Amino acid sequence: MSNLSRRNALSLGVALGLAGAASVVPAWAPTATAAGADPWWVWDDEVDALMAGIVDGGRVPAVNTALRSWVDNADPLPSGLPADLASWLQRVNRLPSWADPAKLRRAADFNRRKDTYLFMLYGLGSGIMSTVIPREARSVYWSAGGADMQDRAAKTFTFGYDLGDLNAFQPSGQFVVTANKTRLVHAAVRHLLPQSPRWRAVADERIPISNGDILVTFHSLGTFVHRKLKEWRVPMPPADEAAFLHQWQVAMHLLGVRDEFIPQTWAAADAQSAQVLTPLLAPTPEGKELAADLLGLTAQIDLGVTRGFLDEFVRYVLSNEVGDWLGLPRDYAAAALIRTGWPAYIAFREGLLPIAPAGFYLFDQFVRALAMLFLNKGTSSTSTPITIPTGNRPGA
Repeated sequence: MSNLSRRNALSLGVALGLAGAASVVPAWAPTATAAGADPWWVWDDEVDALMAGIVDGGRVPAVNTALRSWVDNADPLPSGLPADLASWLQRVNRLPSWADPAKLRRAADFNRRKDTYLFMLYGLGSGIMSTVIPREARSVYWSAGGADMQDRAAKTFTFGYDLGDLNAFQPSGQFVVTANKTRLVHAAVRHLLPQSPRWRAVADERIPISNGDILVTFHSLGTFVHRKLKEWRVPMPPADEAAFLHQWQVAMHLLGVRDEFIPQTWAAADAQSAQVLTPLLAPTPEGKELAADLLGLTAQIDLGVTRGFLDEFVRYVLSNEVGDWLGLPRDYAAAALIRTGWPAYIAFREGLLPIAPAGFYLFDQFVRALAMLFLNKGTSSTSTPITIPTGNRPGA
């Protein structure tokens, strides 16, 4: 795919995942830590206090204006920021000391080589999965972006591309800055959502987007994608797998997750996911509406396939149970085609089949069409900027 296609392709799932909160869990088994902290009761205290003051003081528009020009990792902090916020950003706008440049470069190359599968899994897997994570669905729905999912995806457009870009963590890349802007958005949402009576009426938490929430969202993204790639028998040398994990470890650190909570191996990530994500997937009224909006946006473009094919691909990537929760109609002919055709499509792309299988063009067109989903919201050189919200969903 072209960079433009990849920019759009990687954005859907990531935009709907890391820009929101995640699921509540009854317990957690953190990495050994002297303090024995529980990530469900860890937020981002310093920046949360800063952003609460900025929101309550009516200074968000001025901050958004200042941040608009701050794009590349090597860019100096813009003028016009409150002094305390500028001081905080100066301290956090850098890679952790344990970041491995070689692994990050390898992860970038892995993203480039496997972008087709990553898009399908982030978009029709993680993105739709977010709607059956109860906390995430409710928090997304009742926040400002929930009222316009296309606009929400566009505003978080940058995150997925910047993470997957070849220069993501280099001075000429943008992900470090993008992660810090997202961290500011999270802090604002943590202040705003508890002020919503509608959100409080359905929420089972006092403050959204804890460290535990962000980690669960990671499991719906990185851990889920890694597991599906293995299930689909996509060739991945151990060094690629380690690099892909390391990319996400650095991303979680930049989003404010404490290092002691970040899984150190895929085995640890799988164990955490089995404990804190899988058992809690469930439908909610908010999630059903969000899923309908997202799939409706997708169906508006010319995919080269029927709506039944789209719905069945969601079922194939997630499960029939999730499809039933979301009320996706069945198309058994499309289901049979996907079940037999998609593995053959992967095998051909990976050089394991000498001749393109039947239906190859259909799958190829489907992938490329989905990659262009948000073209009306971005260009090859610019994207809708990440902006800090000033309120919640209208009427919330």
